[in-house]
Amino acid sequence: MEYEYLQFSRFYNQHVHLGITGSIAAFKSLQICRELMDFGIQVSVTLTSAARNFVTPLSFEALGITPVYGEMFSPQNNAFAHLEPSETAQAFLIAPSTANNIAKLAYGLADDMLTCQALAFNGPLLLAPAMNPNLWSAQPTQENIQKLTQRGNMVLGPKSGEVACGHTGEGRLTSIPEIVFNTLNAICNKDMKDQNVLITLGATREYWDPARFWSNPSSGKMGAALAIAAWLRGANVHCICGPNKAWLPGDITSYDVTSARQMFDKTLELWPNTDIACLCAAVSDFRPESVSETKFKKQEKMQENPDHLNLNFTANPDILQTLGERKTNSQKLVGFAAETDDDLFPEMKSKLHKKNLNLIVSNKINQSGTGFGSDNNEVNLLDDKSNHQQLPTLNKADIAWKIWDWTLKI
Repeated sequence: MEYEYLQFSRFYNQHVHLGITGSIAAFKSLQICRELMDFGIQVSVTLTSAARNFVTPLSFEALGITPVYGEMFSPQNNAFAHLEPSETAQAFLIAPSTANNIAKLAYGLADDMLTCQALAFNGPLLLAPAMNPNLWSAQPTQENIQKLTQRGNMVLGPKSGEVACGHTGEGRLTSIPEIVFNTLNAICNKDMKDQNVLITLGATREYWDPARFWSNPSSGKMGAALAIAAWLRGANVHCICGPNKAWLPGDITSYDVTSARQMFDKTLELWPNTDIACLCAAVSDFRPESVSETKFKKQEKMQENPDHLNLNFTANPDILQTLGERKTNSQKLVGFAAETDDDLFPEMKSKLHKKNLNLIVSNKINQSGTGFGSDNNEVNLLDDKSNHQQLPTLNKADIAWKIWDWTLKI
């Protein structure tokens, strides 16, 4: 999995049934299976007769997937195989889903194993369409999609781009992370439903000329894990993102910023409509006093002393403290503190009260395997009731989940 820092452990032994139809994108279903299984999810599969022209049952069996269903009346099936997903699976995903499959589902046809299983399934049904753009944009297909969404089924994509035949337009299977994490979303308890959550993540950059900036190594992984955990639990999530490469689902609203002042302005704009804010970004405390519009030359700036460069810095606004000063009784504020001291508690206690926080999360950034850029973290938590806990080294996804558990109890 490319996003190891999002390896949530709480989906272990959940069950997802995957249907695969006759699209060239069918080969991607193998990767979908692998990634669902990486979360400890049990996966079963049904291949239509058209899908078996692109991928074989043996390919899935080789991954350890069982059962793998084919024809309705195959002697390998038990008599009630068409009902098994409705009894065992928490979610039913069809990826890829063709125009023909979508039409059958819209009108309740059950003429093969997959459509019969889908019709009998009472849980969340997710469809990831993949087809030629002309097929996708055709009026009957769009009417069928509307019927399915009106029933509460989830349609993921498709996305735009070039398809196998060389045409360009909407019809490509949406990204595998979107498919996988929306499937996780479908089977997750919604204990943060309707909560408006605001998260800052990543670093900020303070330029002093077009080529150079003052910053830090924050990757945005911890903030992304917090955002996705809240989204999985039903929250409406808004992320203010400094420069980073962390992935976020399309359902999370994100705002890209560069500097601390830009992050400050956007955070204050969104704060009044926020229930819980978690400020995870590694914000630069200082910025250069002046910014050159042109790249400065070394020989010009270092004439007096060729071995030294002098730059004057000024303080950036304290985003966390400003939100704490404006916090209402109905709002919760969570802050992060990156530290290097062995005893984190005194600084945590000071910041908690000074910035009017409900919870502070602190981690040491000078130990190997955790903190900046790592997939794992080791944190201490202190809330405004003086409750304190040190968590062991865990994946950042599981750290994020525990932070929300704690926040909801405050």
